[in-house]
Amino acid sequence: MANRSPKKTVVQLVGVVFLMGGLAWASVPFYSWFCAVTGFGGTTDVASGASDTILDETIKIRFDANTDPSMPWEFKPVENTMEVRIGETGLAFYEAYNPTDRVVAGTASYNVAPFEAGGFFTKIDCFCFTEQVLKPGERVLMPVTFYVDPEITTDRDAKYIHRITLSYTFHETELPEDYAALETDTSSGTSLN
Repeated sequence: MANRSPKKTVVQLVGVVFLMGGLAWASVPFYSWFCAVTGFGGTTDVASGASDTILDETIKIRFDANTDPSMPWEFKPVENTMEVRIGETGLAFYEAYNPTDRVVAGTASYNVAPFEAGGFFTKIDCFCFTEQVLKPGERVLMPVTFYVDPEITTDRDAKYIHRITLSYTFHETELPEDYAALETDTSSGTSLN
């Protein structure tokens, strides 16, 4: 049996640790890219404009709203369901309310169920694309403009889908710098007018 030098073994072990760390670091962006390309996990598609084709066939869209346990906002869909023709541009609203006495920033994560519909649910514009900031007591309507891609009707798995659920979860995030300064001025009693 050949003797390995302790130095060589340590170098190999350090190499394995670095390789495993690198793979772990790369897995999150790779998974995000994979989901965006395939619609896997309910990831939606994004388009800059409306669909060129609108079918007579309709599909029901259900809207769901949640908040992370640490997020103080109240968040809900204005309408729970909507029926649209496949390819038709739909416009839905969610309502968010900040019942606290402080400025709160949040970002929304989202998914579509069933997962097979993710790649066919196309957002044109959405509040989830940017961070949202609500002042104390502020209530806002946040729009999402979307359509269901007509190709859903020819997909081997997705063509049997008649109802899609669009679900959002808001998470509290750090205030942007300009709002953080506003929060500091408010808490110190300085008038902002």
